[in-house]
Amino acid sequence: MAVMYFVEAGAIAVRRVRKEDLRHVAKATGATVVSTFADMEGEETFEPSFLGHADEVVEERIADDDVIMVKGTKTSSSVSLILRGANDFMLDEMERALHDALCIVKRTLESSTVVAGGGAVEAALCVYLEYLATTLGSREQLAIAQFAESLLVIPKVLANNAAKDSSDLVSKLRSCHYLAQTKADKKHLSSMGLDLSKGTVRNNLEAGVIEPAMSKVKIIQFATEAAITILRIDDMIRLVKDESQNDE
Repeated sequence: MAVMYFVEAGAIAVRRVRKEDLRHVAKATGATVVSTFADMEGEETFEPSFLGHADEVVEERIADDDVIMVKGTKTSSSVSLILRGANDFMLDEMERALHDALCIVKRTLESSTVVAGGGAVEAALCVYLEYLATTLGSREQLAIAQFAESLLVIPKVLANNAAKDSSDLVSKLRSCHYLAQTKADKKHLSSMGLDLSKGTVRNNLEAGVIEPAMSKVKIIQFATEAAITILRIDDMIRLVKDESQNDE
């Protein structure tokens, strides 16, 4: 019955819309979600101010699905991304990658600070910590040296995933960051990272391969805390079943 009134009025209507989609459409068009027309006097009324604005609302067919397209909305910052792939597994992977990319952009805008990617930060920290370890005369030297070595896992994994020679690339990367930290005229080498497409070392800041500094700090911090937690587990207590009780 409700759809009939919309058809007679020449208006498009959609049934069974998710609340999340309703909120997105309302935010984009400047509308207000209304759950009932009932007012305080027991009548049914509707305020024109609740309406939103869009240049066009049309039904289009994309692949095997019919979708409602809301175009030219009042808020230009709202946009929908339509992912298309061969199967559901590929679409799920694409959605995950896109979500990660959007979160990285969000973190970058929040922190307003970026660092070079491609293993540049890990290699620089490794070189710095190895030198720091040599300045200590206590057992802490061993812990710092091992921590520095563990940081090289990131560039090694990056190189291996790209089917490159990780030993050769990581050696070149460490050499660049050592020169950057020891020679004043080589400061520009501090942004050197891995170019996994060509299998070389390049300036990733100039190449646009960057990461938000906030995420990099959190990653190293959480990994360190996890390692410390595991190292604190130095004993395991097992309750052995008493065989004598079974005999009785």
